Amino acid sequence: MTEYTNRLIREKSPYLQQHAHNPVDWYPWGDEAFREAKSRNRPIFLSIGYSTCHWCHVMERESFEHPKVAEVLNRTFVCIKVDREERPDLDSTFMAVSQMMTGTGGWPLNIILTPDGVPVFALTYIPRESRGGQVGIIDLANQINELWAEGREDVEKRAQEVLSNLKNMNSHSSSGTIGDDIPERVFRQMSGFYDSEYGGFGSSQKFPSPQNLMFLLRYYHRTGNSKALEMVTKTLNSMRNGGIFDHIGYGFHRYSTDPAWLLPHFEKMIYDQAYLMMAYTEAFQATGDRYYENVVREIFSFLSREMASPEGAYYSALDADSEGEEGKFYTWRSSEIMAVLGQEDAAIFMQVYNVDPSGNYLDEATGRSTGKNVLHLTGSLREEADRLGMPVEELQSRLSSMRTRLLEYRSKRVRPHRDEKILADMNGLIIAALARAYRATGDSEFLKASKKCEDFITGRMMKDGRLYHRFKDGEAAIQGYLDDYAFLSFGLIELFLSTMDAGYLAKAIGIAGTIDGHFKDSANGGYYFTPDDGEKLLVRIKEGHDGSYPSGNSVQMLNLARMGSMVSGDQYIAWADSIGRSFANDILRSPMYFSFMAIAIDYLKNGSYLVKTSASNPDVEKLRSRMWKGFYPDAELVVTDSKDTDLMRVLDEPVSAGNDEKRNYIMICTQMNCLPPLTSVDAAIAVLEKKK
Repeated sequence: MTEYTNRLIREKSPYLQQHAHNPVDWYPWGDEAFREAKSRNRPIFLSIGYSTCHWCHVMERESFEHPKVAEVLNRTFVCIKVDREERPDLDSTFMAVSQMMTGTGGWPLNIILTPDGVPVFALTYIPRESRGGQVGIIDLANQINELWAEGREDVEKRAQEVLSNLKNMNSHSSSGTIGDDIPERVFRQMSGFYDSEYGGFGSSQKFPSPQNLMFLLRYYHRTGNSKALEMVTKTLNSMRNGGIFDHIGYGFHRYSTDPAWLLPHFEKMIYDQAYLMMAYTEAFQATGDRYYENVVREIFSFLSREMASPEGAYYSALDADSEGEEGKFYTWRSSEIMAVLGQEDAAIFMQVYNVDPSGNYLDEATGRSTGKNVLHLTGSLREEADRLGMPVEELQSRLSSMRTRLLEYRSKRVRPHRDEKILADMNGLIIAALARAYRATGDSEFLKASKKCEDFITGRMMKDGRLYHRFKDGEAAIQGYLDDYAFLSFGLIELFLSTMDAGYLAKAIGIAGTIDGHFKDSANGGYYFTPDDGEKLLVRIKEGHDGSYPSGNSVQMLNLARMGSMVSGDQYIAWADSIGRSFANDILRSPMYFSFMAIAIDYLKNGSYLVKTSASNPDVEKLRSRMWKGFYPDAELVVTDSKDTDLMRVLDEPVSAGNDEKRNYIMICTQMNCLPPLTSVDAAIAVLEKKK
């Protein structure tokens, strides 16, 4: 077999390395590729994906590893490969192009560009040969070659139209008004998409969308509307029971290909784990149901075992495929379960987890049975115990033992590829989730892991106040994006609230200044995705809507509103308000797709509380416990200490002995005024619960 090597061999990205031995003459994104395209007067074939993407692997095996395809691509184009996780700026730009031109998006994302880098055509997965009305990559290349040779002027004209439309689509006016009714609008639209049978939103593929659940919990807290809480608990329970959850190794797969959460796409992304950890943590706080606490611990178990680097940061993802087959690592034949567990235990396990001797996992492309099973639950363990005629505690104990044996057996399989780059934005979310889980559970292991991760990100990926996006093989590189700064700030605020360590809040305040200095849209408010001193692209994308996870603008809006509350900073409130106004008109058009920004708007516009007391207050631990274990998303607890000059300085509090005279007081302030001092924890909690 001929061994090929292209320019990607010099790259650190695991995804680009996967393509380094394709016969396609790949270039990384950069000046060299564009110089080549211009000098040879050829269009560009841009392909964007990521290392744990199943359909990216399919297209590589079918096309990019095929010599005939490579010959046609190399003859027709200059070919560029991009890792979307390393270059989310490029991914966001060209995904917007795909949505605009085709109404769809996804990965692999393939774009035809002019030599100047202006998009002309957009496609996602492309088969090798044309079939079923879908053009194959060989025919596509030949058609583009003919069009480029004979209709160059038409292609250039189309490119300029696409560019003009892209710029118009990316414009956001600062004249919007943030209405108090935005949370209500989001709830109404969300209710219309809610699946009352299985939970979640939509009627086909299901994504976890934890930001929707976090919004609904706040809506329930604010209004007392029990339907909002039911939507959350139904969805969280269904996801944990479904095949989207890994019942042996824990953690959640990327999404479900069906409405019942049964058949997943098997990649595991740390951003899903982070936001789902937050959603289950908040459900535990809102309901007191320890079932949700257990799920938080399961996610943490997976992260600690599978995704943690030795230095304490977290790798980005696990592949969907192993040995060239999607889900092979995670699915089970009934005969395997029998061999590992023995007949008696296997019978119990297969009944509880719905194992079918003929298999329940169908190949997505062909619809044929694979003979394997995706483990899932159809009822509660109490219901299963009743069917089996045993106490639920006995069933739980036996299943735990079975799971341990199956996990050990599974660990001997060929493992899916792990993408070991460390991303600042995703680790910021992990820091936030772990710090929040610590407050809800009191488990110091969560706090220890959060602090260790923060030490790595700020110690190894920040320099002179500027953050780098990616760390790999000992090198921090790629100038940080808005999400990097905003998500890390999110984590820092959560760590501050968990520790009262002034250093964390000071870093978040510093980041707010950096964002405003380098990302601000001065004309229209809000923040661009890329810094003003970064690479110049076709447009500076500015996003507010939720995608796989919330936008940097929505997260930073909430960060600013919270900082404004804690340090009485009018400028932070003004900055937060400008973000909301920048996207207000977009929110009115599609409320549900701005659910995290609606969280920020609700916090900013409909009232939030700063609860403050002294560290010397004899009831401080009681207050901390009540607030941390309850669900008060619109309240921040700050414990001052007149002896901690760093803390008092960052809070802009006077350092004086007079503060000790107020050690028994609990002060509760809104953005408008402060209530009379309280001396009772019960009275303080009663104030926070008035909104229900």
